[in-house]
Amino acid sequence: MRHYEPFEGKIERLQKDSTPWWPTPAHPGTDAPNVAVILIDDLGFSHFGCFGSDLVTPNIDRLAAGGLRYSNFHVTPLCSPTRAALLTGRNHHTVGMRSISNFSSGYPHMRGHMSNHAATMGEVMREAGYTTFALGKWHLSAMENASSAGPYDQWPLQRGFDRFYGFLDGETDQFAPDLVYDNHRVDPPKTVDEGYHLSEDLVDRALSFIHDARSIRPDRPTFTYLAFGAMHAPHQAPESYLQKYRGTFDDGWDVAREKWFAKQKALGIIPPETELAPRNPGVEAWDSLPENHRRLAARLQEAYAAFLEHTDAQIGRFIDELDRLGELDNTIIMLMSDNGASQEGGPFGVLHEMKFFNFIMETPDEAVARLEEIGGPDSHTNYPWGWAQAGNTPFKWYKQNTHEGGVHVPLIVHWPRGISARGDIRHDFTYVTDIAPTIYDAAGVSVPEVYRGYEQMPIAGSSFVRTFAADDAPRADRVQYFEMMGHRGLYENGWKIVTRHQPGTSFDDDTWELYNVDVDPSECHDLAAQYPERVQAMIETWWREAEANGVLPLDDRTIELFGSRFRDHSPHPASRHYVYRPPMTSIPAQVSPSIGGRSWDAVATIHRRESDNGVLFAVGNTASGVSLFILDGYLCCDYNIFGEHHEVRSEVMVPTGDVEVGARLRRHDGTTGTVTLLINGKPVGEIDVPFVMRIISSTGMSVGRDHGAQVSRLYRGAFPFTGTYDRLDVILQSSRSASSADDAATDERASMSRQ
Repeated sequence: MRHYEPFEGKIERLQKDSTPWWPTPAHPGTDAPNVAVILIDDLGFSHFGCFGSDLVTPNIDRLAAGGLRYSNFHVTPLCSPTRAALLTGRNHHTVGMRSISNFSSGYPHMRGHMSNHAATMGEVMREAGYTTFALGKWHLSAMENASSAGPYDQWPLQRGFDRFYGFLDGETDQFAPDLVYDNHRVDPPKTVDEGYHLSEDLVDRALSFIHDARSIRPDRPTFTYLAFGAMHAPHQAPESYLQKYRGTFDDGWDVAREKWFAKQKALGIIPPETELAPRNPGVEAWDSLPENHRRLAARLQEAYAAFLEHTDAQIGRFIDELDRLGELDNTIIMLMSDNGASQEGGPFGVLHEMKFFNFIMETPDEAVARLEEIGGPDSHTNYPWGWAQAGNTPFKWYKQNTHEGGVHVPLIVHWPRGISARGDIRHDFTYVTDIAPTIYDAAGVSVPEVYRGYEQMPIAGSSFVRTFAADDAPRADRVQYFEMMGHRGLYENGWKIVTRHQPGTSFDDDTWELYNVDVDPSECHDLAAQYPERVQAMIETWWREAEANGVLPLDDRTIELFGSRFRDHSPHPASRHYVYRPPMTSIPAQVSPSIGGRSWDAVATIHRRESDNGVLFAVGNTASGVSLFILDGYLCCDYNIFGEHHEVRSEVMVPTGDVEVGARLRRHDGTTGTVTLLINGKPVGEIDVPFVMRIISSTGMSVGRDHGAQVSRLYRGAFPFTGTYDRLDVILQSSRSASSADDAATDERASMSRQ
């Protein structure tokens, strides 16, 4: 017969005359190191103790003391693009991730997923014989494909990882996350009342995966991609960590910046001639702030610090267990941030981020009444610009910007068997695309020219293994472009041009700044007027790099791209009439019906016995949401407006047998509305709501139960419906009193929260 698989033996009529042959499995070699890439979200250059702050990170500092710190490491200004560049070794536009994976623009540079022509480290390492794991935040598949209906082709298991445990969107609640285990959604293993926190769960699962692999197949090295949800908003930590920081930051961000800046110089993390960048526009002097502004800002920073220390403790558990297993010495650990500190908390910080996305500017005077909620399970906080810039010390600007505050982050490399230096600092310019080729180089892994039939794009980065041995290794010439939502920059051998772009304005009108970042890394002295020829030459280089790497066409759109969710063959029907057939898993926010800011009808077709109660549908979580449920035989709705519960109960009990029950919301002129309960089409109860939420939550819809942190205070837990549930119909009505541009603006603000 014809052999479709390779066979190098000999087959005769009888076994005694034949020669068996077994294919040799791919293997990187008996001395191949394990690899662990640990990614922190929204963490600034100075946040680790070993990079200047006085925040408590002893385990991260221990890795730095036992390895190398890279003081000149750069990334893209946003999470999905950095993750795409990290995992593929190619530039983010080239692989189709211009911005976050929630967008798809119709151009090759913004598909919402990584091109199949750019194999991930998971794919390359698995082909080389590694066992591969991904844990935590993914945010690399189009979010309209992130439901349990798929398609799954860009989920972690389909992009090279043998196991996955984490979440697919850009953010999740740390106490009640939207979890995916391999290719299916699961509930957290315990509740917040039982001590649950996502960061602990991720490390538990990572160690379980490693135990399985090392116990049963110790001959195969492991590759672990551990991408914490920390330090992205919401900033949430166990109460014991929160209490530890009470009063710690009462001196404010100006004192912190000066202190951290001095420590950075003493550590040698920044050149001695570096200047501290001035406060960004909108950041006021701490001493000039009213008392309530300071109280709120200090408490928000306490939550951030508690969250970081708790994350550090989980990293400590991870490395301690590798050490106990005898694997730490031969494990390459690379620990980094995906972009600079976040500016999405605004000038004051936000107690409830969804209020911000609903254009409700809660003043510090109002917020201080709820300080005790900050960092806990009922909060969704983010800190103000002043603390974000402190995290980016000594730089200016933030995440989303191509100035150093957005793209210059810490990197720690720890590999005792392969790096003899302990606690040294490396100052060469390095970029996120260098991580993959460095790991391949150190592990002795080759990158295929063709992977599963796809011709592979060339790797953009280059290995920096040479720096493992000495800081005085020959420095390579380096050119690296930056672009994000129209903000642009170019690094070229110690010089950098950069511009901040205002959306909707001409790119030709952008003002380019020039800095010698070798001696002025904080971009304090703009030399553009002094060296106009250099500026012009570097601008021309930027355009060449942009064309070569797929940056074009330049596109500063964000708001407008949400309309693409409703194109043909999307999960959103053109009629806006959604039909769900329970039982089914939870539905991610970008796939759920967008009931925010508009009128809608929801009708559940059920068969009820006298004892049957439970949730029929729910959107959101404890902090804000909508829930329709039957309780003690009565139909109820809780319209939870940022913790203010507007509850209505039917005037009559829900009959037994086959019945249609539901609710309709009608939005009035302005922002008010009315919720009406319906049984078999007849109104049975009504309540006016003072504010129809435009953005309800980053938590999507669940049908037949309340997935995650419960929306209503009238029941406990998921409260699943116990009767027979045939279908749920959700019908969206046209928006009233709001233009489509307004709707798009609200959608965009919500998406920015998930970066």
